[in-house]
Amino acid sequence: MPDMEQDEARTRFAAAPVARLATVDPEGRPHLVPVVFAVRGDEIVTAVDAKPKRSPRLRRLRNIAVRPAVCLLADAYDDDWDRLWWVRADGGARILPPDAPEDGDAAGYADAVGLLRAKYRRYRTEPPHGPVIVTTVLRWTGWRAAGGTG
Repeated sequence: MPDMEQDEARTRFAAAPVARLATVDPEGRPHLVPVVFAVRGDEIVTAVDAKPKRSPRLRRLRNIAVRPAVCLLADAYDDDWDRLWWVRADGGARILPPDAPEDGDAAGYADAVGLLRAKYRRYRTEPPHGPVIVTTVLRWTGWRAAGGTG
């Protein structure tokens, strides 16, 4: 079963519709949530949007504020196991509030929202207005089934 080169891993991840974001709380307990996202180079952006939440004080944001190391996972499952693949992105996250100043080298708030609006039709009419999480990926890893092209 072949591992993926970084470029293939990044490309597969960027094309996936959803990923899972893993953070760790101050006590060392993992927290995992599904997210929509966009990729620019070695940065992954996701935002707090208008979907109903239990609380405006999201655990993922609190966890990142204390422990910025995160992991994101995108994958494809198919009953044809020759089409299976997964990609993991490990990195450090930072939180950008809606009023964050723009930084030309890294994804700023407006840039991140623009990337998300370009990828997701729903965001074109209802752009996210909450904080943005920007993850700088330090390592892309992935796997695909042998001979699989899925």
